[in-house]
Amino acid sequence: MTDNASAHRLQITKFKLNALLEVTEAINESPSQEKLISRYETLLCEELKIGKILLFKLAEEWECLLSSGLDKNDCPIDVERDLLHYEEISFIKSDTDACISTFDIAIPVLRDNKHLAFALIGDFDEESEGVSPVIKHLHFIQTLSNIIVVAIENIRLNAENIRQAAIRKELELASRLQEMLIPDPSQLPSDGPFTVSAFYHPHMDIGGDYYDFFELSRNEYGFCICDVSGKGISAALIMSNFQANLRALFNCDIPLEVLIRRLNERVNESTKGERFLTMVVGKYNAKTMELQYINAGHNPPLVYNRNNKALTTMESHCVGIGMLEEMPPAEVRRITLEKGVKILFYTDGLVEMLHEDQVESGTETIEKFISNSAPIGNNIDDIVKHHGILEGNLSIFDDITILGFDFS
Repeated sequence: MTDNASAHRLQITKFKLNALLEVTEAINESPSQEKLISRYETLLCEELKIGKILLFKLAEEWECLLSSGLDKNDCPIDVERDLLHYEEISFIKSDTDACISTFDIAIPVLRDNKHLAFALIGDFDEESEGVSPVIKHLHFIQTLSNIIVVAIENIRLNAENIRQAAIRKELELASRLQEMLIPDPSQLPSDGPFTVSAFYHPHMDIGGDYYDFFELSRNEYGFCICDVSGKGISAALIMSNFQANLRALFNCDIPLEVLIRRLNERVNESTKGERFLTMVVGKYNAKTMELQYINAGHNPPLVYNRNNKALTTMESHCVGIGMLEEMPPAEVRRITLEKGVKILFYTDGLVEMLHEDQVESGTETIEKFISNSAPIGNNIDDIVKHHGILEGNLSIFDDITILGFDFS
């Protein structure tokens, strides 16, 4: 080997080491994707004299990160169709599809045996004699491509982690705010002529279920339980808007049928007919023991009378809120309660859980748990425990809310 050849080989080796060191140092400085791509292009085009480069990378879908020496719009390469069969550095045959036949070499970048990127190179600056320097240094180009692509992927993943962390923080804040809109079960009446118990469990961080309890006057109380169609953030936003409207409208003087009609107007204004909610809303007079209510498309609450052991339901007799632009006249139902009666209200998440045989649980279980002399609060605790609601039961796919009244 001549001295000139040895010197040239040493020069190339130093170039490779310096290039890799420079790229590594640049990555440690947390550069932008654009700067990494620019440095990659400089090394290949100016140092190795490559005339054409295309670099594709997979994120949510395949995208072209670099098109050098040609207009990427002039080369409509479909990565899935044209490149996925390349598992290692490959020379592109001249009879290959015209889209990639203008390139000479395909260099795949794999991570965990899955394609992460592809580099296509062509138009080498051939030496007057001997083998092209690009061909001699293909593994260096592959190594460089791997380093650059993995660094870009790490940038993307880091940005995604930051974005997800921000979303989680927002959801945590939204969850805390939503909890403030829903009564604290410990603050509900626990003695006197009746007791109220409740359980609220959103399927996600925030949900579309809602219950409320109001002291309208000295002897009159108002309550509701409702379920917004859908789940997650959009349902929670509708629920919070509904809660504000309900509290602004609900008082001891407003008839329930008027309340329902006005709530329907407000929901239609805010959702433009794209969402609706079901609800049971009622008033209870502790002096006369009369309960008046409207069930607007909601699950029928269960009524159990300890005295005669009768189990009945409060059936729906009105469409859901927001289902129609104009609410049909809603009939107010009235029942006179007696001591020893329990009422259990719930949203459909409680009865739509799936058994192992993929059959919905239905009302049979909750009917069993309420049909006894135990306090309604104990019944709710037993239902929650039986279904493993707080233990991450995987058959739960909706919000679950339970509201119970016990008249003693």
